[in-house]
Amino acid sequence: MEEPPHTGRLALYLLGLRATCPPPHPHRSLVTWLKYYLEEDWTGSRRHGHPLTSYYQYGLGVLALCVHHKRVREEVIQRLLTAQKHGKLGHGGNAVDTEAVVALAFTCLEQRKLVGTELAAELRAATQRASRSIAEAQGPDGVIGNIYSTPWALQVFLATGTCQTEPEFSQAMAALLENVDAFGTAATMAQVLPVLHGRSYLDIISMHCQEEPDTLTPLDMEPLSEVPGNKMVQLVVECPLPWCYELRLYDRAVLVPAAASLLDVLQAAAALEPHDFKFHTQDTPQGPFLTQVLGLEARQEKRNYWQLLTSPDTPLQMGIADYKPQDGETLILRLSEW
Repeated sequence: MEEPPHTGRLALYLLGLRATCPPPHPHRSLVTWLKYYLEEDWTGSRRHGHPLTSYYQYGLGVLALCVHHKRVREEVIQRLLTAQKHGKLGHGGNAVDTEAVVALAFTCLEQRKLVGTELAAELRAATQRASRSIAEAQGPDGVIGNIYSTPWALQVFLATGTCQTEPEFSQAMAALLENVDAFGTAATMAQVLPVLHGRSYLDIISMHCQEEPDTLTPLDMEPLSEVPGNKMVQLVVECPLPWCYELRLYDRAVLVPAAASLLDVLQAAAALEPHDFKFHTQDTPQGPFLTQVLGLEARQEKRNYWQLLTSPDTPLQMGIADYKPQDGETLILRLSEW
């Protein structure tokens, strides 16, 4: 199986590169590669009806090109417009980050006047639809979708100038500040830092690089101290779908170091005798994503995914590499439909 194009990773790199005020034109070849990846990515639509990666990564690609003031073919833009109109950007609260990235790309293209008048009006209307959908995804705790999609949602409100009129903005910002410790990786920090400064990725377009003082100095960071001891985590795999032969497919206690993440728990379970627990992950810009457990693969075209929960039925708000279960906690991997 061929490796999918690195659309999202290259897009995030180009966004970060633009924010560092690089010398003029050192990244032309990278922009060319991103345009190539967008076309390669779309070959998946002929077989699966969606990009080889995801609409999230595809939207990131368009956003990065726009931030670098590169024109995007109208056909590429129409692919995202069509996907949004037909509700193909994801499922429920899990669609927030994708809708937000696409809305940012549309806003950028319109504001930078990289499209004609008629298409600009379509993009404006699409962004308004996305903003309403994002606002409706807010939970009673203020989180929009999940804690990691919340910064994306806030960036849309900031980029469109609706942060002062949307009550959801202040509630989501309060939730973000309460959970700021959850953003511990470079990718997640890059999403939340602009919001904490009242900015979006679109603001790096207008940065005055010549005014930036060269004040960056490396931090002499001390390594994190190891947490002593071990913890016991109960790992459960469930498949409530009608074609599964039974609901509970796996249920076993797993001993791991006290500082272990959920990913560490899965790796420890796979090492236990007999070797009857197997899983696969896919690298994404947000870290590893669980794609297969016990031979059961979550596939977008089948509209299913591996839901992560803590017993009895609380969805996790972090990825498998970030979430650190407590001693005695029961973790559930549930194959779910959307």
